[in-house]
Amino acid sequence: MNLVLFGPPGAGKGTQAARLRDGHGLAHLSTGDMLRAAVEAGTPIGREAESVMASGRLVSDELICGVVAERIDAPDCANGFILDGFPRTLAQAEALDAMLRGKGKAIDAVIEIRVDEAVLVERITNRIQETGGARADDNVETLKKRLEVYRAQTAPILPFYAEKGILHTVDGMQPMDRVAAEIEAALAPGRASGT
Repeated sequence: MNLVLFGPPGAGKGTQAARLRDGHGLAHLSTGDMLRAAVEAGTPIGREAESVMASGRLVSDELICGVVAERIDAPDCANGFILDGFPRTLAQAEALDAMLRGKGKAIDAVIEIRVDEAVLVERITNRIQETGGARADDNVETLKKRLEVYRAQTAPILPFYAEKGILHTVDGMQPMDRVAAEIEAALAPGRASGT
C-alpha cells in the first residue's frame, strides 16, 4: 500500500504516519530525511542534492523525484510507503505519478487530515507553553507563514487526487485515536473515495 499524507502544519501527520507505519509495515518517507540520507550515502543524486543545498538553492522537482525514486526501491519499502511532505506542488504530483508508473507502482490512497486554522494556532500556542518553545519553528508567526504556503502550493494538489478517486478526507479536529480509526476505515478494501 502506497500512501500520501496531506494536512497543514500541526494537523498530526507525523503521529498518524507513525501509526500507519507500525500497523501496516510501511516505510515512512520524509523528503528532508531522504535528502539527508542520499547525501550521507554519497549516491549520485545525493551528491547533486548536496551541491544544490550547499549553495542555498531549492532542490528541483526533478532532483527530489529522483531521491524519492531511489528511496522507494529500498527493501523497507517492499510492503509500501507513506509519503509525508511530498508532493508539495501539482508539478511534483504529476512527476511522482509518472515515476511510479515507470516502476509499475501507484499511489493507492491520499489522506487529507483537515483541521481548522484557528485550532492549529491554539495547538502551537499550547505546545509553546508546555515545552517553553523547545522547537525553533514553534511560534505563531512561523505557523501562519507555513499555512499560507500550504494553502497556496499544496492544497491545490487535492483536486488532482480527487479526480483519480483516491482522496480521503478525515476530520483532524477529533482525538488522535478517532482520527486513526477514520484513516483505517478509509483504507479498508472497497472503500469509496471522498470520505
